Amino acid sequence: MPRVDSEELGRWRAVDAVAALTALADHAKSDPTFEPIKNLATTRWHANVRGREFELLLTGPKFFDTRTETGGGGAVDLAMYVLQTDFKTATGILRKSGL
Repeated sequence: MPRVDSEELGRWRAVDAVAALTALADHAKSDPTFEPIKNLATTRWHANVRGREFELLLTGPKFFDTRTETGGGGAVDLAMYVLQTDFKTATGILRKSGL
């Protein structure tokens, strides 16, 4: 697999977390009852990824898992987190997903 260059990494850092989550999850659903407090652009999503359940707050490229109080930013961080994998595997999956 070719190395990740700065252009590709920059693109993944800017990917909207909703797009990344929906590409990575087996099932993802927005919570229409959620009312954001700090940032009106924040949405709450319930997702299943490889048998694991997540409740995530998503704002632009950033994510926050409300259950573990863990967060990050960018598609690579999100992929590493929800797939419980390393950087190399996460970037390979993102390439295959077309993100």
